[in-house]
Amino acid sequence: MTSVLERLNQGLLACLQASGQVVVLGEDLVDPYGGAFKVTHGLSTRFPERVLGSPVSEAGIVGIGVGLALRGFRPVVEIMFGDFLMLAGDQLLNHAAKLRWMSNDQVTVPLVVRTPMGGRRGYGPTHSQSLEKHFLGAPGLRTVALTALGDPAQQLEQAVLRNDDPLLFVEHKLLYALQAGLELPEFDLQQDGRRYPAYHLRLRGAPPPALTLAAYGYSAELARQAIFDLAYQYEIFADLVVPTQLSPFDDPPLLESLSQTGRLLTVEEGSTRLGWGAECVARMTERLGPNLRAVRVGAAETPIPAAGSLEAATLPQVEDILDAARRLAGSP
Repeated sequence: MTSVLERLNQGLLACLQASGQVVVLGEDLVDPYGGAFKVTHGLSTRFPERVLGSPVSEAGIVGIGVGLALRGFRPVVEIMFGDFLMLAGDQLLNHAAKLRWMSNDQVTVPLVVRTPMGGRRGYGPTHSQSLEKHFLGAPGLRTVALTALGDPAQQLEQAVLRNDDPLLFVEHKLLYALQAGLELPEFDLQQDGRRYPAYHLRLRGAPPPALTLAAYGYSAELARQAIFDLAYQYEIFADLVVPTQLSPFDDPPLLESLSQTGRLLTVEEGSTRLGWGAECVARMTERLGPNLRAVRVGAAETPIPAAGSLEAATLPQVEDILDAARRLAGSP
């Protein structure tokens, strides 16, 4: 059994081996430390000239990555915690995402920014946030969220080697320890053929679904558990749609399920206000009309506490998904 973290490490290794233009840089990446979450462990030993430690300056790291991309390299920049992305926001939104357009397509910026996101580890309000929603509306910037359902190495290699525009690669911290390519004998699992695919899960042999759950990252793991509980405790059957590409938004996977169920429950670890779930609901309502019923589940509108009990009360749990799904399905 190979973990998501191990496959990410192997994916970065494959990228470095496949192209001499791949450069990896960020804080504390160099061995023996190998990064805060060890995704880059061992790589600087094998590629000392292309796996580089950097000063503690997120704006500087991403700025150097933009410059390298303009000179023909394929830089992979690690931001140690997703919370620190805001320090690099100017480089991402005002430079990386715009340079192709501002140059009349004369340059490309094949920059990948990897970052661990999310809470549930007691790291407190400045190291536990899910801030990707603040980047989803930026034209020219693609956002992809890692999932354990597919092969993380393949997902990362696709972003690094076959993408010519800036891309934010979001890795929820709790995914690192999970098995890569989860074996799910209880589910029928379908994967579409897109470059950054969406996954469609339905309990094997279940009756037609009454509602559709949509979730990404680690929230998809909570939603998957909720589908079991809904079926076996309440006899409510549901589909689960797990996208990897969050932006630009990909409509067809959700539309296919909602055309059968007409009920949508979105789950995200960030707060729901002006978030990914809100965009899902808005777009699906535009396409399916006012008969669509929808509910969003997300974090409370507060900073995330460090104390375990308070963090659990702030972030969405399986029980919150169950309560919302039962209301949506009209179950007592």
